[in-house]
Amino acid sequence: MAKAIHSMIRVLDEARSTAFYRDAFGLTQADRLDFEGFTLIYLSNPESGFELELTVNKDRTAPYALGDGYGHFAVSVDDVDAEHARMTALGLNPRKLVDFRNGDTLVARFFFIADPDGYQIEVLQRGGRFQ
Repeated sequence: MAKAIHSMIRVLDEARSTAFYRDAFGLTQADRLDFEGFTLIYLSNPESGFELELTVNKDRTAPYALGDGYGHFAVSVDDVDAEHARMTALGLNPRKLVDFRNGDTLVARFFFIADPDGYQIEVLQRGGRFQ
């Protein structure tokens, strides 16, 4: 059986990206691999064994075009309202909180936030299928 272990995104500015993921989600560097043309930075926190791999291509000067294929990745939190308020206070500009419903049934409560490179992250209230 396969086990998800990480997702990789390409980022332009290492310091800006690592600061964002630290401040927004408590992700810190678990490992770093430096190569001649690029660096891989693995971020994690104690909540999960899953890691976010940041790839920094050393010769890259222009922002990446995310295109129309990238959707988002998601994290769950204990208190989505408190996280929204905290990120707002930090100036991270989360989008509005959404109550996503199927008829009268609440499916999820969430908001989206964009990282410095424009990648979208969905922040969901922990519960139900969103553990």
